[in-house]
Amino acid sequence: MGGKPIFINEAHGATLTDVDGNIFYDFVNSWGPIINGHSCPEIIESVSQALMHGTSFGAPTSLEIELAELICKLVPSIAMLRMVSSGTEATMSAIRLARAYTKRDILVKFNGCYHGHADSLLVEAGSGVATLGIPGSPGVPADVAKLTISVEYNDVESLNDVLSRVGAEKVAAIIVEPVAGNMGLVLPEDGFLQALRRVCDNHGIVLIFDEVMSGFRVALGGAQARYAVTPDLTTLGKVIGGGLPVGAFGGRKDIMKMLAPSGSVYQAGTLSGNPLAMAAGISQLKLLEKRNPYPQFEELSNYWVGQMRKLAVRVSVPICAVACGSLLGLFFTNLSHVRNYRDAKTTNANLFKHFYLSMLDQGFYLAPSAFESNFLSTAHTKEMLDSFISAAENALTSLPK
Repeated sequence: MGGKPIFINEAHGATLTDVDGNIFYDFVNSWGPIINGHSCPEIIESVSQALMHGTSFGAPTSLEIELAELICKLVPSIAMLRMVSSGTEATMSAIRLARAYTKRDILVKFNGCYHGHADSLLVEAGSGVATLGIPGSPGVPADVAKLTISVEYNDVESLNDVLSRVGAEKVAAIIVEPVAGNMGLVLPEDGFLQALRRVCDNHGIVLIFDEVMSGFRVALGGAQARYAVTPDLTTLGKVIGGGLPVGAFGGRKDIMKMLAPSGSVYQAGTLSGNPLAMAAGISQLKLLEKRNPYPQFEELSNYWVGQMRKLAVRVSVPICAVACGSLLGLFFTNLSHVRNYRDAKTTNANLFKHFYLSMLDQGFYLAPSAFESNFLSTAHTKEMLDSFISAAENALTSLPK
């Protein structure tokens, strides 16, 4: 975005404080996991208690089992679970497992959906790749990249065309962000996810939902609960660790049992199931289950969308605002509805840059990319959103013509 990056010293509730003492309302929330607010007392206490027993053991702990059981209860499609240390590891491992299960090689993904930085996934990946204008797969061997086919999000017809052309019997998995958050926030159209489920059932393809961003953000059971579609495998990320490094993948028992040591598909990680991350995750999910903040998130996010749309009309700036649960999206485009990556790329990145820097000057920390989502936490209030709208009006009225 230009300018000087801010370096954070501490964070509490909905605010960040940088090393110079400047305070910002935080709408990034560590890219998702800080859903209960920064320095959540219950999570801090849980981590502190776990820390008294050590930081890492390289062996299973009861905390790992407790968190796994909690996730399986809240996300019914997950019958078995494997902990890892990041969302990238989770998606990489789930794809390897799907290929082993189907004995097929080809992966299908969707343009603008980001699934981590593993080689085969940096094809039309959105997120930082889109922000920085980097080609989809530099440094990735052509023989690896050609095994990944990327089609337009929300376009079942294009998907069927691709499957006919390459042969559906060669496709191991279809991986998708059920709520796309890495090309900006793009929602699945009615019937899209259900169509993916039918396609996979018809052709013996493994359906993977990448819920690293949407998991526990759009509903307690993730996007699969919100849209009532059951994937074969699910990947989860940092939100299940309260902000500590963690990821997980899980799903159908017949697929997951192929993992070593019960099966022959190898996966390992020294810090997988780290006790500090497990303790934070247990506290995080128990709080969400107990407090059920999702109606509050819907109310706040819908209010934000309505106010931003009114503001856009008032100041005559083309804006498309969208929300889903605790996720917020903003495009500087004349389109009234963004349905895919092609639409997302119509956003005016230069206008966004000026908007971002102006909001930062006014004390609002947003995702520093025109192709990312923003996040609410339980610490955010309607009054904070009113302050956001007021600052946004200042920013929008000072945009270059």
